[in-house]
Amino acid sequence: MPEACFFCKTEKDEHTLVCAACGRDTAVPLPLAAEHQALSQKRDRLRAELVEAKARLESLRRRPVSA
Repeated sequence: MPEACFFCKTEKDEHTLVCAACGRDTAVPLPLAAEHQALSQKRDRLRAELVEAKARLESLRRRPVSA
């Protein structure tokens, strides 16, 4: 699966250790890749929670105010 070089943004194969365009080392240590995946999942969960919270807040705002 292709991905972009972190430095020059040129498309490269995910298993390429050195970018052919800029010559930079693009290898990612496995612990760092695992941490990135965990953080990405956490971010996605938090985004979903935020969307739900915004929807609840909007529904509360639309309720008529009784005096």
